[in-house]
Amino acid sequence: MPENSTAAPKSVYDACLPALRDSDRDRYLACLLSPQDKRGPLSALYAFHAEIARIRDLVREPLPGEIRLQWWRDVLADPGGASGEGHPLAEALLACIRRHELPVSVLEDMIDARIFDLYDDPMENRSSLEGYAGETASALIQLASLILDPAHAPQSASAAGHAGVAQTIAGLLLLLPLHRRRGQVYFPAELLAATGLDRDAFLSGKDEQAVTLAIRAFAGLGRDHLAKARAASDAISPMNRSAFTTLALAEPVFDRAERAGSKLFDQSIVPSQWRRQWWMWKAARSGRW
Repeated sequence: MPENSTAAPKSVYDACLPALRDSDRDRYLACLLSPQDKRGPLSALYAFHAEIARIRDLVREPLPGEIRLQWWRDVLADPGGASGEGHPLAEALLACIRRHELPVSVLEDMIDARIFDLYDDPMENRSSLEGYAGETASALIQLASLILDPAHAPQSASAAGHAGVAQTIAGLLLLLPLHRRRGQVYFPAELLAATGLDRDAFLSGKDEQAVTLAIRAFAGLGRDHLAKARAASDAISPMNRSAFTTLALAEPVFDRAERAGSKLFDQSIVPSQWRRQWWMWKAARSGRW
């Protein structure tokens, strides 16, 4: 390279933002709305989350999915980086872990939680759902906080816990048509029972009134956690607000799901890209979602 070149020096994170743009457009935007010096490590963390979250989309049987998850466990278990050598995302994730002292056990729990996605087992109860969300979306928010402002990350733990559950429920409502085609049910069995449904009756969609009630109850559970996250939001440091930016999408999704009711099985309620960008931009500016 010529001495007078103005090209930016190569970074271990260079491949992460483009990968994230393709796999999780909302968190890609969240990275762009974050402080510039944090975008690289955040993009590595978010791209890793997107990678393990989409494994069910890439495999036809659970076993290949479990093998993919095990590969990531092996990467995390090898601090020297040999297991992930030559894999841009793995190398970036390990660099992020080392630089920001991220707890590997939390990332391992995130991987373990994704085993549920590979099978069609029912979500037994509300506690199971909240545990699943806690080990995935809530953990992701808290890990992002450790990158953004580690000194004040602990004080936002309560907000992150509730925010992750709200975000997970919103995401599951968006994916409901896909999950129904696969035979997956993330709605807690106790919630379905309260509306007179079981797994098979819910998936059949024949009792539209009961399905509508179940969807509204599920959205209501998300709203409850969103309200608790908002109540705890004053404890979030200004620098850690970026970790919560995507939560701005939750309430509009709850609104749309409640209006759609049983029609949600057959229609998309995904907001347009420009609306999602607008909501997130406002959240990034104000710290309110």
